[in-house]
Amino acid sequence: MSFRSLIQEMRDEFGSISRHSLRSRSHRGGGGAPRVAAVGPAEAAAMQQSCWAQLPPELLREVLVRIEESEVWWPSRRDVVACAGVCRSWRGITKEIVRVPEASGKLTFPISLKQPGPRDGTLKCFIRRNRTTQTYYLYIGLTEALADDGKFLLAARKCRKPTCTDYLISLDMSDMSKGSNTYIGKLRSNFLGTKFTVYDAHPPYDGAVVSKSRSARVVGLNQVSPRVPAGNYPVSHISYELNVLGARGPRRMNCIMDSIPASAVQEGGKAPTQTEFPLSGLDSFPSISFFRSKSARIDSATSQLSTQKEEKLVLKNKSPRWHEQLQCWCLNFRGRVTVASVKNFQLVASDENGPTNQEQDKVILQFGKIGKDLFSMDYRYPISAFQSFAICLSSFDTKIACE
Repeated sequence: MSFRSLIQEMRDEFGSISRHSLRSRSHRGGGGAPRVAAVGPAEAAAMQQSCWAQLPPELLREVLVRIEESEVWWPSRRDVVACAGVCRSWRGITKEIVRVPEASGKLTFPISLKQPGPRDGTLKCFIRRNRTTQTYYLYIGLTEALADDGKFLLAARKCRKPTCTDYLISLDMSDMSKGSNTYIGKLRSNFLGTKFTVYDAHPPYDGAVVSKSRSARVVGLNQVSPRVPAGNYPVSHISYELNVLGARGPRRMNCIMDSIPASAVQEGGKAPTQTEFPLSGLDSFPSISFFRSKSARIDSATSQLSTQKEEKLVLKNKSPRWHEQLQCWCLNFRGRVTVASVKNFQLVASDENGPTNQEQDKVILQFGKIGKDLFSMDYRYPISAFQSFAICLSSFDTKIACE
């Protein structure tokens, strides 16, 4: 029996149990007063006694390990996610088996989008732009082609303001509002479009301090509701060099990764890795600074000071070379970019983060045009899909003083 048929059999069995429970309730309530259609103790016990839910832990782990290893790419990888939804024991073992993208090179659960990419190789993604709605959609490729149907990952919506521009990033392609449960962060620009800040809606590491913003102050001033808005944790600052002479040429950009130490790009270095999204509702209160006790605020400040003392990772765009025959600036995108554009770039670790030219050949993020409103995005350790997507969104914004 293949693993795919095994998953289908499990789904059919749980479906038959549910149908049997519904028939039993309708039979018992046929001649009397109507009853509430709810799962009773007998039905709950039947669910718990299912052969799939009561598998010995050793056998269950072996089955889940084989499923995880066999389902490498999407859409077949959705079977791994389905296993995590069978019951609590299945979910716990599945979460233990599935490794982070740093080690496996796979994106499985939504939290994977906040975790650093693979150390060996890159994750090949692409971005679709909708000019009419000012929205952007990130997909991971299902094949080696530059763009295919893809597996949806993230969405962003551009919001213009009098003094800045916001790009709201969400896990849901149909709801990109800041009040949504799927909102995970944003990109904010200055008026000229030369400086950007990437904000994470969740703490990127222990001791991260939320930025003082109007959304955070509203919770402190107004009545406390069960729903706490997401915070603004700055994780990256992006700046584009001013073009005061008006000369045509490639953009020059610089990215300071506030949440990633400079040692992360060195051998054996580590970058912060989020393991799960914070709990919503009342359980989120401890993560907001103004709900903490005095001792908690002191501990948080101490952690932040220790983090600030460590040197931050700095990324800069790789300098292109002028091609005499083509009469243009060129970079080697290894076939992942096909259209010349001022938006195209490759980011490498700056010389400030180590010995001269040590990391210059290792491209951490590359972005480029491959068609009308279609762009490739490839990233690797130590940045995440969320951070990479936000950095690429900065390239779409209009830059009055740069070009």
